[in-house]
Amino acid sequence: MRASLIQIAVDPDESVNSRRQRAASLIAAQRGADLVVLPELWPVGAFAYTAFADEAEPLQGPTHDIMSKAAADAGVWLHAGSFVERAADGTLYNTTLAFTPEGERAAAYRKIHRFGFDKGEAVMMGAGEELVTVALPQTTLGLATCYDLRFPEMFRGLVDAGAETLIVAAGWPERRRAHWTLLARARAVENQSYVLAVGTAGTHAGIQQAGHSIVVDPWGEVLAEAGADEEVLTVEFDPSKVAATREQFPALKDRRLGLARPETGK
Repeated sequence: MRASLIQIAVDPDESVNSRRQRAASLIAAQRGADLVVLPELWPVGAFAYTAFADEAEPLQGPTHDIMSKAAADAGVWLHAGSFVERAADGTLYNTTLAFTPEGERAAAYRKIHRFGFDKGEAVMMGAGEELVTVALPQTTLGLATCYDLRFPEMFRGLVDAGAETLIVAAGWPERRRAHWTLLARARAVENQSYVLAVGTAGTHAGIQQAGHSIVVDPWGEVLAEAGADEEVLTVEFDPSKVAATREQFPALKDRRLGLARPETGK
């Protein structure tokens, strides 16, 4: 399976619409990939809190429609990263979209764990309530966003729901980059799953982004890692390694304190 992680730079001097079009062009260049993944809040910037309300969109708004067309044009499964959604009741959400190679929306995930410690996203946005998986022909994806990475119980819930490849879309700050790499590897090892974690590059709202998107296999080995600047990280991996790892080293079968099996949202 071939995956391309688009570590797009968020430049405050670039308009949101221009970045949407540029993202679509980057997706188009990945024709031949099975899966393309974008980072968290790339249209506006994960720390650009003052712009959230002005740039919020309905679920099926400009970002949705441009990403749907991009997936269909490239013929790829697209994890389109996240954007600021405005629900019908006015609540804002940090919402991820996934599309089939035909451009049909396969899933929408509202970020469960909001970052900010009683400010920023934590008070401006509503919290999602459902774990979301997406079944591809080769593997089942489990969707997570940035701060979710610090909550292992969420990833164990995704695994219980059938996830084999965990996708983490982030706008992770450079000053905590060591945590980014450590936690991505930990989530892979403890869940015996692939982890595809993609972040933004650049600086927005004065916060330098970590970049360093990373792909980790079920044994915790790093298959590929990006640098700090905008780039497309492409990797080939074997989804069957998840089942083989879980059979060879069946740690998940020895759980004694597992959470109840969650319902999945689509």
